[in-house]
Amino acid sequence: MKYLANNKKAFHEYHILEKFEAGMVLEGNEVKSIRQGKLSIQEAYVEIRQNEAWIVGMNVTPYEQAGVFRSDPVRARKLLLHRREINQLYDAVKQQGVTIVPLSVYLSPRGHIKLEIGLAKGKKLYDKRESQKERDTKRYLDRYLKTN
Repeated sequence: MKYLANNKKAFHEYHILEKFEAGMVLEGNEVKSIRQGKLSIQEAYVEIRQNEAWIVGMNVTPYEQAGVFRSDPVRARKLLLHRREINQLYDAVKQQGVTIVPLSVYLSPRGHIKLEIGLAKGKKLYDKRESQKERDTKRYLDRYLKTN
């Protein structure tokens, strides 16, 4: 798999409870732009409207050679998920007070653009500090083992 965009902020801000893979409904010029890696999912989120999943706030830079057929860079895009997955996400958001965040965009082995979304629960400040502390100690140990 070739990763085109990662949302590192999501792993810092949230505990990821469960992950899902979704396809996206895209226009031709958006596909070419995404394959070049010209997208951002940092401020994006997923919402469920009328039994359909939509990604809102994902910025896809318009393809330069598209001419007059350019689409809105931050338009809402429909996600392709199974009905039971959409129902599971909807129930979790309504009952548990969790949110759905995009984690990464990648090319599948068959050449399709996929979006990995996660069911996430917000971290408290002390959780963020603890995660940072674990990351720092792991980095320190890796450096130490590499030199010795």
